[in-house]
Amino acid sequence: MKIKNLPLDQNINGWAALRGDRPHHPALHGKVTADWLVIGAGFAGLAFARRIAELRPHEHVVVLEALDIADNASGRNSGFVIDLPHTVGSTSAELEHANTYRRLLQYGLHHLKDTVDQHGIECDWLNSGKYHCAVSEQFDGEIAHYQKELTTLGESFEYLDNAALKQRLGTSFYRSAVYTPNCILVNPAALISGLVATLPENVTVYANSPALQIDTQGTIRAETPHGEVSARKLMLAINGAARGLPLFKGNVFAMSTFATLTEPLTPEQRRLIGDISPWGSTPVNALAGATLRYTSDHRFLIREHVNFAPGLVTSAVETGRHARRHQQLFARIYPQLQNVNMAYTWSGLISITRNGAPVWGNLSENVYSSAGCNGSGSSKQSAFGRLLAEHALGEDNPLLADMESVGRANYLPPRPFLDVGVKSFMARERWRSRSEM
Repeated sequence: MKIKNLPLDQNINGWAALRGDRPHHPALHGKVTADWLVIGAGFAGLAFARRIAELRPHEHVVVLEALDIADNASGRNSGFVIDLPHTVGSTSAELEHANTYRRLLQYGLHHLKDTVDQHGIECDWLNSGKYHCAVSEQFDGEIAHYQKELTTLGESFEYLDNAALKQRLGTSFYRSAVYTPNCILVNPAALISGLVATLPENVTVYANSPALQIDTQGTIRAETPHGEVSARKLMLAINGAARGLPLFKGNVFAMSTFATLTEPLTPEQRRLIGDISPWGSTPVNALAGATLRYTSDHRFLIREHVNFAPGLVTSAVETGRHARRHQQLFARIYPQLQNVNMAYTWSGLISITRNGAPVWGNLSENVYSSAGCNGSGSSKQSAFGRLLAEHALGEDNPLLADMESVGRANYLPPRPFLDVGVKSFMARERWRSRSEM
């Protein structure tokens, strides 16, 4: 199998840039052998490698990462480690489906926290909760419905109106929100770096070593620009890049998202928004609204807009256009902060499936995969990767039944039909939610 596309982002990941000097992880040179090969050092790949290494301490695990550690898609996200599904539904089947995802998300969050605590990973881990926000009265019904869903799940929450949100968030932009208390906020680049640095000794990670050719007939072999790995078994954690591989049968595609991080607010600027604590918000419609964060070092993050990205490439010109959009949006949300400079704008890839289910499990006898994050990847893919390792080793875990019940990604049409369908859906959602911007 030839890898047809590799991620290319002509921009600087703000989360990684904030960390300054980063540990150096060498590229692969020459030929190495391993028991397990993991391609992709994101949340799924690292969770899988860690669990395999824990359960089989005498087996060697090699992880290949196409980019620099912490500069991959997992290190470029908005830094939400969520504990609850975004939607629940009203039927008994939808409720059970939501309960299943809740168990999986909280399992992933729990094990991430255990790793962070055990190894003292410095990633700005903060239990700040999450505000699910609406801008216009058009979405009053969705806010009300979300409250009913959370009540059905037995989850605690708080409804906040415009006045209360102004006190909490320092802006009158939002009409209403539902606050849930157990979402975690992090610097995702620091978290990924910490997860790599604390892997068991029987795991070797090679950065800047993209797999260009993969042979799965007999012994697994993967060629990189300067080396080759031979292994007994393979785990693919390449998300949106997986679409071009025959084993995935065209059931996943990539979208690029865009984020901007501001310079830290000055004491004078902070006085204009009040004495507010770090927070994170998500929109009622993720395709049309904006995700925002206020960080511990007094920066704002604005994540807005999603593009279809079949080639996995985001140019500096495209990123620049979104930087201007983010600056204009920030000026509307915080008109009192006209002099805040934007520091970094970058893009990151997420993988999407048609029915929201993952590409998880065996692709062939010795090949496994966890792809199709469909957003909320930090906690979800951490759970999926860890459980996939236990599945591969025949371990018993009651949550493996949950993984079976979430189903599998279904068929997607070929291009250009896929392009037309995705772009039409996105245009429709943006028009429906235009009042939120």
